[in-house]
Amino acid sequence: MSKAKQTTLLGLANTTPVDNVEEYKFEPIKGYPMLTWRGKRPFTSTHFYPAQLREVHGAEVDNWRNKIYWGDNLQVMSHLIKNLRGKIKLVYIDPPFDSKADYKKRIKLRGQTIANDLDAFEEKQYTDIWTNDEYLQFMYERLIIIKELLSDEGSLFLHCDWHKSHFLRCILDEVFGQENFRNEIVWQRFNFHADANKFGVVHDTILLYTKTQNYIFNKPYVKLNQRYIDSHFSQDEDGRYFTLDNPTAPGHGKTGSPLRFNGKLIAPSEGTMWRFKQEIFDEMIAQGKIVFTSTGRPRIKRYLDEIQGSAVHTVWTDISSVNSQADDRTDYPTQKPIELLTRIINASSMPGDLVMDCFMGSGTTQEVAMALGRKFIGTDINLGAVQIATKRLLSKAAELTQSRKQDELFSENDETGPKDFYTGFEVYNVNNYNLFRNPIEARELLLDAFEVNKLEKGQLFDGEKDGRMIKIMPVNRIATRADLGELIAGLDLKAFEKRHKKSPNEPVEKITLVCMGHEPDLMAVLEKEVEPYKLDVEVVDILRDRQDLQFKRDSEAKIAIKSGKLVIERFYPMNLLGKLSLQKEKVKDWRELVESVMIDWNYDGAVLTPTTVDIPEKDEMVSGSYPIPKDAGTIRVKITDLLSESLEVEVVNG
Repeated sequence: MSKAKQTTLLGLANTTPVDNVEEYKFEPIKGYPMLTWRGKRPFTSTHFYPAQLREVHGAEVDNWRNKIYWGDNLQVMSHLIKNLRGKIKLVYIDPPFDSKADYKKRIKLRGQTIANDLDAFEEKQYTDIWTNDEYLQFMYERLIIIKELLSDEGSLFLHCDWHKSHFLRCILDEVFGQENFRNEIVWQRFNFHADANKFGVVHDTILLYTKTQNYIFNKPYVKLNQRYIDSHFSQDEDGRYFTLDNPTAPGHGKTGSPLRFNGKLIAPSEGTMWRFKQEIFDEMIAQGKIVFTSTGRPRIKRYLDEIQGSAVHTVWTDISSVNSQADDRTDYPTQKPIELLTRIINASSMPGDLVMDCFMGSGTTQEVAMALGRKFIGTDINLGAVQIATKRLLSKAAELTQSRKQDELFSENDETGPKDFYTGFEVYNVNNYNLFRNPIEARELLLDAFEVNKLEKGQLFDGEKDGRMIKIMPVNRIATRADLGELIAGLDLKAFEKRHKKSPNEPVEKITLVCMGHEPDLMAVLEKEVEPYKLDVEVVDILRDRQDLQFKRDSEAKIAIKSGKLVIERFYPMNLLGKLSLQKEKVKDWRELVESVMIDWNYDGAVLTPTTVDIPEKDEMVSGSYPIPKDAGTIRVKITDLLSESLEVEVVNG
């Protein structure tokens, strides 16, 4: 396929990309300022990235099966835009906050109480530390393509905090237009946060933008609190709370919600007064729904259980963060509560709509979307997040299937709830991200794999080999021109000048950039920055050039067939054992190291379609022994350890 056919235009201004803001004359937009930063460049087109289907769970519903992607979300969305442009009704994202912190997850053996530090450790899930303005460019590009994926009725909820909310608001104004800003929501996560030097930060910010003025919004309500009830309601002889509404108050006809009685609309009159239809009025009097004041004015008697509640406003104090005792806690460091996503998804989508979260994390958005009868897409660069989300979704799918059988969640007469639950989903890779599992460890893994002489941390380059200076670019996403900013700023031009005078025809430096996907002009941009000096620049793209590199030790397993059962006798996840400082012979039970076992009894040689899924509860262990179905063919077993690394093996049946 030609480059022209691989590129998807985004319908934006056709400008030439540049490496710093000074070289590009941004056209001012009347009415509000524009945010600029060093390295800001237009994002006008994107390449199509193919996806590789890895797993299938559950059946299609209405020709749709939900999708989970492992990969850089810019590449994933560039893949999606080919078929889903303008079709997603709701996007919720909880992106990095630029919090200058590393987020870790505690790993411990299953089925036992931790005896010492050798049996548990903390592993970084992702780092939220950014250099200079690369965070702003990172978010800018992703918000542009999110807008392209949204339908005209679509909404974006961007979850952030004080670190970058002010910058993100400016970027969103530029991308979506300030006229499409709807709300700045304050979510109070904690009730108390001690800080001796300033006011304690107890809230996050959620910015709500829509693509157009015609958007979905189902106003949410919450139950009235007891203090309000006591002050605004009375009790009848049966102890039921009620209030008296004024049906003829000025303004109701224009601004109030339509009044209904037994499903019948009480129509407003001309102007600002409610007018009852006589037959409805008489019926309400007969049933005691109309009472009269001492002056003879009618009032509608409304009981508490007939009232929707209090409308939700922009300060949310009724939803707590996920605590250590929560049943749904996954130990993923940035997990958000189910109640939060339930409110958001209900407010800005309808059953059957497509919802996306491209910073998926532990999969809360996807679990709630499934439970509310929405279709969904999830994506994350972290394999651990993909495995955790997969586990949650399989559990939720089983729960919904069982509940539906018992008619607990489904009713043909329910006009408001979902008619279908989209419980099936597929797992994809976009690009070859299984070269290594955790991007946090990538630098050390790459330096070891290339046998580079490491330099001390904090230096401009990461290592040296054969006279070439080695720079490891960000490897959890495409390396861009903006990523060169720190390198260019740190180059010693005075040293270059001396080398140039000594050997005018030789390069002043030999540099190797190691990346995982990159923009095509990365080399040219770096060479141009040091003109008139000559650089010898080499770009090593490990996705393209070095796919045979091994970045982790392979796991081992012994699996046998005994008495009509598939039995896992031994499992040695080598990287996990190394981190736990344990040897093979010291592991009392291999099941302590396992997160899940999935078995495809009729493997087609390409895509894993497991029908046996063994995912134990937190303190339990997998079975390890599984009856073989009579119609079993080629058997494929996937064993996932506590690090989310998986071993897949085929077992000969018979």
